Amino acid sequence: MQEQPLKKVAIVGRPNVGKSSLFNRLARQRDAITSDMSGTTRDIKKRIVTISENREFEVLDTGGIDYSSELFTKVAEFSLKAAEAADIIIYMVNGKTIPDAEDKELFYKLQEMKKPLALVVNKIDNDKEEERYWEFLEFGADATFPMSVSHNRYFNDFYAWMEEHIPAPEVEVELVLEEDTEVDPFAQIVEQVHASYEKEVDNKIKVAIIGRVNTGKSSLLNALLGEERSVVSDVAGTTIDPIDEMIEHDGHEVTFIDTAGIRKRSKIVGIEKYALSRTTELLKQANLVILMLDSTTQISELDERVAGLIEEHKLACLIVLNKWDIKDERSYEEVVDDVRDELRFLHYAPFITISAKTGLRVNKILDQIVTIYKRYTYRIPTSDLNDALRMAIRRHHVPSHNGAVVNIKFATQYETKPPKIALITNRPEYLHFSYIRYLSNFFRERFDFEGVPLDMVARKRGQRMDEEEGW
Repeated sequence: MQEQPLKKVAIVGRPNVGKSSLFNRLARQRDAITSDMSGTTRDIKKRIVTISENREFEVLDTGGIDYSSELFTKVAEFSLKAAEAADIIIYMVNGKTIPDAEDKELFYKLQEMKKPLALVVNKIDNDKEEERYWEFLEFGADATFPMSVSHNRYFNDFYAWMEEHIPAPEVEVELVLEEDTEVDPFAQIVEQVHASYEKEVDNKIKVAIIGRVNTGKSSLLNALLGEERSVVSDVAGTTIDPIDEMIEHDGHEVTFIDTAGIRKRSKIVGIEKYALSRTTELLKQANLVILMLDSTTQISELDERVAGLIEEHKLACLIVLNKWDIKDERSYEEVVDDVRDELRFLHYAPFITISAKTGLRVNKILDQIVTIYKRYTYRIPTSDLNDALRMAIRRHHVPSHNGAVVNIKFATQYETKPPKIALITNRPEYLHFSYIRYLSNFFRERFDFEGVPLDMVARKRGQRMDEEEGW
């Protein structure tokens, strides 16, 4: 009987997630070099491994997938080629960090190879840390396993999955492992590969200044920049092309987008129609919006439409009431009440009264922008989030639905900009929107999300965050 070729299992992932440690654990020997320094593995190590019932396979340890330089990109290409050549793929992530877009993109690329694929969340070193593992369920993997390779924990389910895809031998065959004589594909570039990476700091803020025409957007930009950069005129609609200007403040690069004034639809003609379209496109790139309002007039239907763009794009917001130097019959309280009543959907947005013309309180806007952006990019530690969830539930229990008990098992923040929180529950379709709103307000107050929208969804355990079942 002809001997069946051994299954090949590739361990892939980004740098410093524990691939070599898992390789050593499977091989039962310390062969691959392990280190806390990113990029230690740059070649492909191969060993034949035996698990229960003499199931044998060849395991491949690959270099970390990283595209931060031309050399690292080569390493990444070889790692992906190893995955393509393998029969089974193990994609490893670091469970001490949070899921990010690059990990998801790589995982989905591996899914396209149509092979058995397991997501291993490593560095879950104790029971308390296991709640971080749930955040990775958003990948939607068919098989997801928490694991602590260094502490040899949580391996049973992983081995059971491997046994499903590694056939038991029909006859016992003695295998002799020969030294690998192939030319190492990484040999020529190992000397040139750097072993460390600089963490990119998220300090770039894109601010869109929007509002209906003649509210003082260009005057505000000039006041902030301290120079005449935009054309200022009392004639409504002077600004047509959005203008970008970058300044540094408190360690942040703040880029302002002075958008074209927005007219009523019936008055949008020619080039102004183009300006409105481009304004909407720019909002897709913005992190934060300054909504300019004229404090000398009441909130109009057009103001509401303009403000609605902020809600639509889930952006952080600062409401600026301009022309505060002009005397008005209304009191401060009356103006505030008008804004809060008419723009209820922007209840989270703070506001500041200024005069772009005289410079009144303009200097406080930059501080506000940086503070709000830090909240916009903030990620609540999972333990703190679930402590707050338990406190909120104790205060007001989750309402049942026609006698059906609805339990919220835990909460996890799976994204920032804006902060997105998933409520993992047994019956997401029965979690009433009013209770979600209650939790949103509770979290907002607990973690200080002033100026920032909170996006909260109810999901079943294991359901991907981009699925819309029951919604």
